[in-house]
Amino acid sequence: MAPNLLDRQFDVAEPDKVWVSDITYIATDEGWLFLAVVIDLFSRQVVGWSLRQDMTRDIAIDALRMAWFKRHPGKHAGLVFHSDRGTQYASQDLRDVLQEYGITASMSRRGNCWDNACSETLFGSLKVQRLHGQRFVTRRQAKDEVIDWVLWYNRTRLHSTLAYVSPVRFEQDW
Repeated sequence: MAPNLLDRQFDVAEPDKVWVSDITYIATDEGWLFLAVVIDLFSRQVVGWSLRQDMTRDIAIDALRMAWFKRHPGKHAGLVFHSDRGTQYASQDLRDVLQEYGITASMSRRGNCWDNACSETLFGSLKVQRLHGQRFVTRRQAKDEVIDWVLWYNRTRLHSTLAYVSPVRFEQDW
């Protein structure tokens, strides 16, 4: 297990220095749909995500790879990847990807959701602002709704932490 390097220091001075990641679940009539996200703490932008019907290490790796190929931070950027201690994040395969990309792992303390509060807040916003009260017959319906929300969240949703601009705008103005 990796140490908690983040230590609840959620204010980051520049992009691609700290990414946080977590997994949540969404109910559908076909069964669970799992969502893994990677958030850049600088702008709170969702820079990677994966939606799957299983919660294996692959969901976390897929979200990390999306973030890496979207952002291209470089192997010497000093990037920290913070997550909880779930088996998906503790897997050797994910640790191998982090090593390949030159990313340093950081993990929350055991049983402490506050150590990854930014991910928890994002999932709360998704569920309250978009998913609450909705019934999804298929996983495809839920996927479409989640993807639409992530795009809206990044481009449009205003954040008090970011002086009331969207994550995309915050990075553009930086």
